Amino acid sequence: MNNSIYNNSFTRFNALKMQVFHRVSELSVFQQELQEKGYSLGFVATMGALHEGHLTLLRQANRDNEASIVSIFVNPTQFNNPEDLDKYPRRTDEDLELLKAEGATAVFMPSVEEMYGTQVQSEEIDLAGLDQGMEGEFRPGHFPGVATVVKRLFEVIKPQRAYFGNKDYQQVLVVERVARIFNLPVEVIGCETARYPSGLAMSSRNFRLSSQGMEEAAIIYHEMTWASQNYQNFSPAKLRKSIQEHFAESSLDLEYIEFADARTMQKVQDWQDHEAVQVFVAAFCEGVRLIDNRNLYP
Repeated sequence: MNNSIYNNSFTRFNALKMQVFHRVSELSVFQQELQEKGYSLGFVATMGALHEGHLTLLRQANRDNEASIVSIFVNPTQFNNPEDLDKYPRRTDEDLELLKAEGATAVFMPSVEEMYGTQVQSEEIDLAGLDQGMEGEFRPGHFPGVATVVKRLFEVIKPQRAYFGNKDYQQVLVVERVARIFNLPVEVIGCETARYPSGLAMSSRNFRLSSQGMEEAAIIYHEMTWASQNYQNFSPAKLRKSIQEHFAESSLDLEYIEFADARTMQKVQDWQDHEAVQVFVAAFCEGVRLIDNRNLYP
């Protein structure tokens, strides 16, 4: 690999050549040249099967920094269901073409062995309750897996900024805490959820839906919007029950509807006790598990 191909403009370089790294050891020369040029590095962590939401994050990274890097790694420790891990879509060739077209400076595609060695397990990290409820409740072990792999990626990639979609809002808070408690010099930036015109959040899992399923799944966003417009007329318990009744009339199977404090993830029992609240939904459409959230207020 030629490590001396950078010219004076990463923007021009992006259009000509995108580096692909598979080993941590390969990153050192790349990082050294960035440092020598005084370039900041923006990072987007993904599990592949890229869509417009991921590309939106990459575009933001390219706007904010002179260089960008995207990781593609299907992290086994954040899947509590082995079948879900097996079915997770893998589209490596298509992903690399998309990243090249969008001007990514580099891509990091490590193996499981490269990331974990012989011990494929999560670290014990104090997440201060941010991992409780919602995804933490219904996907045991998910957030310890996320925290472990993100900590490792931050340590080896060494970005100045990292971009995550707010579709996984609870995850963004977990990642922010990981960076803070380990004193990792990276700014974690949560970006607005990319959506289809129907309101459905863009997700890699959408590749497994039929066109009809895509239409029917839009109820998730519609119900969250309805909740934000009507919550003052209900207690949290009664609002949750009303939404559950709405889903019961749809083709989707609702797993949970929850209201949580936007900073602590504490479940909401009374609106007056919280300055900002998020509504979280998980539901199955055509057997595919979809999650989403939005601010209930303010």
